[in-house]
Amino acid sequence: MRGVILLLVTLMASSPDVYNVAAFSFVPSRVSTRDDRSLFHNPRRSAPAKSHSILSMKATSPPPYPVRVTVMGGGNFGLALASVVAKRGVPTTLLVRTEEVAEEINENHRHPRYMTDIALPRTVRATANKKTALSDATYIIHAVPVQYTREYLATVKDEIPANVPILSASKGIETSSLGFMADILKECLGEDRSYAFLSGPSFAREICEGVATAVVIASEDLMLADDLAELMAGEDFAVFTSRDVIGVEVGGAVKNVIAIAAGMCEGLGLGTNAMSGLVTRGCGEMRRLGIYLGARPSTISGLSGVGDTFGTCFGPLSRNRQFGYRLGKGETPEEIRASMTEVAEGVDTSIALVKMIKKRCKGYRLDLKYPILFGVAEIIEGNMKPLEGLKGLMNFPTRMENYDERF
Repeated sequence: MRGVILLLVTLMASSPDVYNVAAFSFVPSRVSTRDDRSLFHNPRRSAPAKSHSILSMKATSPPPYPVRVTVMGGGNFGLALASVVAKRGVPTTLLVRTEEVAEEINENHRHPRYMTDIALPRTVRATANKKTALSDATYIIHAVPVQYTREYLATVKDEIPANVPILSASKGIETSSLGFMADILKECLGEDRSYAFLSGPSFAREICEGVATAVVIASEDLMLADDLAELMAGEDFAVFTSRDVIGVEVGGAVKNVIAIAAGMCEGLGLGTNAMSGLVTRGCGEMRRLGIYLGARPSTISGLSGVGDTFGTCFGPLSRNRQFGYRLGKGETPEEIRASMTEVAEGVDTSIALVKMIKKRCKGYRLDLKYPILFGVAEIIEGNMKPLEGLKGLMNFPTRMENYDERF
């Protein structure tokens, strides 16, 4: 009987169109779109990575149960994801900067600085000791802002066990390398492990409060994405899966820049019509860039693209929208940065995004293809006032709504 069970598990884990068996639960895997079940040929998209799913291990090597998860990063989103995992009954370790913060979390189950009114599950344990946090982790969740990721990983990489998968919840483009998180992680931690990327409309406070949330996890290793989905999914946290890593990353980066533009529109008092038009046109630029880089249109129109854009542009908890709102009210980027306690990823990403587009996207008049993305960068760099930029968009040359689809 034991041999039959092992055979069934092996067969199911080796098929891309199977029922997920993570945590011994036969629940259908939720792929975000039907066409995500096959990897279309694309010269810009790499082939699927070798699976490091715990279900793909040899039958002679028992899976490392009980599963243990470590969250790197004690900011709002790190706290939120630690709460999600801990509520599923999984031992969860939060790696924070100082022992003082760790003691506060362990004793009072609250972070002394972030979301101080939110009580964390008692199964979340915090530590500042990297070896203690990482040495026995089954999965590691990375929730450190993009611009600090490379420096942070340099301090912890020697403590991360070989082959342990990494789930990244960071969104944006690194200003120094112009790379996405997938590029940074592979450069810092190597290509011999599997990586996954979580995105979607997901404010940290609402997650902690148990408000219904839906996200997508993308990975070239779809079995890893399925395992993580089963690990994290619950009644108040729906998790879908995808293989379109670049699509999820483009959506997560560009939506923050669009949110800054939306905030400026609101700060200038231009009304709902103007903001709705701007956000829609911004999503068009996201789609155009994503397709050029190899993303599927279905991903851009899904949770990690348009979905996350709506939440970030119209949600009251959005730091990027708030940054843009204050710009529209007349504050300078320097004044706003000095008063913020958390990172608005879209600010640095806006500059990096334009540089990346100029470097990787070939063609005529890129500024006409991405006017909102280019305009936000100009405003952030102090070369243009918010009102000038938005007036320029309204006076844009008349043409087809989607000129690149004229044929």
